[in-house]
Amino acid sequence: MTDADAPASANGWTSRSGFILATVGSAIGVGSIWKFPYEVGANGGGAFVLVYVLGLGLVVVPVMLAEFAIGHRGQADAATSMEVVAGEESASTRWGVFGLLGAVTSFLILSFYAVVGGWTLAYAYDTLVSGLPDGAVEARGGFDGLLASPLRMMSFQGLFLVLVAAVVIRGVQKGIETAMKVLMPLMAMLLIAIAVYSLRNGDAAATLRFLFVPEFGDLTARGVLDALGLGFFSIGVGLGILITYAAYSPPGADLKTVAIASVGADTVISFVAGLAVFPVVFANDLDAGSGPGLVFETLPVAFVSMPAGTVVAVAFFALLAMAALGSAISMLEAVVAVLDRRLGWSRSLSVGIAGCACFVAGLATVLSFNHWSDFHPIGWMDRYREATVYDLLDDATSQLMLPAGGLAIAVFAGWILSDRLLHDELRLRRAPLLGLRWMLRVVAPATITAAATVSLLG
Repeated sequence: MTDADAPASANGWTSRSGFILATVGSAIGVGSIWKFPYEVGANGGGAFVLVYVLGLGLVVVPVMLAEFAIGHRGQADAATSMEVVAGEESASTRWGVFGLLGAVTSFLILSFYAVVGGWTLAYAYDTLVSGLPDGAVEARGGFDGLLASPLRMMSFQGLFLVLVAAVVIRGVQKGIETAMKVLMPLMAMLLIAIAVYSLRNGDAAATLRFLFVPEFGDLTARGVLDALGLGFFSIGVGLGILITYAAYSPPGADLKTVAIASVGADTVISFVAGLAVFPVVFANDLDAGSGPGLVFETLPVAFVSMPAGTVVAVAFFALLAMAALGSAISMLEAVVAVLDRRLGWSRSLSVGIAGCACFVAGLATVLSFNHWSDFHPIGWMDRYREATVYDLLDDATSQLMLPAGGLAIAVFAGWILSDRLLHDELRLRRAPLLGLRWMLRVVAPATITAAATVSLLG
């Protein structure tokens, strides 16, 4: 019998806190600490934040609850759980294909996510060994130098994946749960300490205005889509992760509490990350909209002028690395669970094959920043005229595959699942159940479809 065949009691979370920490660890990742600040900076601040929060409440949370209900009822990987639940509701088991879509999306995201995770390890190491750059030119040169070296990027990408695999191969209780119980509290303490330090030594007033005062003139239609996509990316909706993690929870688990705690913690961490980054940016007249390089090119310059800047910088990049590990672990587990169940492989074989395949697939992202930087696969399309392989992967997964997976879950849960099943799994009273049903049937599909249409027409 493979690990996936074992009952949840033997291969599941030992406690509700373990389930919550694992789900929070999956949600936070570099999506909250790396992607949230640069997406907010690139899309004008407060208005983007408001749309992001509304998207969480109206779309992401309902779909998350649906995934939890499916996983807890199916007690298996994402694809099998959807098949089991569909069969129970006398629907076609072909719905399981959307569970497979989630696993494929997890794999593709992990392939480039591991490269970014490697950057965090490289920066933590370089800062510890060599200190901070002397100025903006040297900081830019350091980041460009990393991107220009495929071998160096591959080395740190490989190291990152080895760390992820080392946790996942130990299983749910000894690996994932144990790691999250250490990583999450440590990460939270580090981030809060850095935010407090940044607010005291940076421009706190400008940061609060930027984050919490909406300027809707700065928000574009594409920004609205990015806000929704960030919610999906950050929480992990549509990846099969939430279905898989819920399958490891014991009978009678309070799924509502886990969902609320996870989304709440992710949102708080995202805002704290903004409070850690933007005071430094504004105090040094740096560009908040500098994009993905914000924390790698911009912040090192600012840390130089701050008291104990090198220590803070090392702590910050170590924090990024820990956050990246939490999400990467959950993505690899979603893939491994499918391989265990569908192919009957042992956990060690599944982890080994999936990890190696992910490394190979990630080489396309590595090369996108150097040897393939001038290779634009679909450059004949105006929108993707300068898009590299990495850009296409990021866009396809964040803007298309994640929303498609979320849309499928919303339709499946809203129209196929019975009130009885949703009530039994989520313990909702009549009014909240009707509200969830309405959001899954109408609000979430309409919002996702509208956002996807804006993306295609844009």
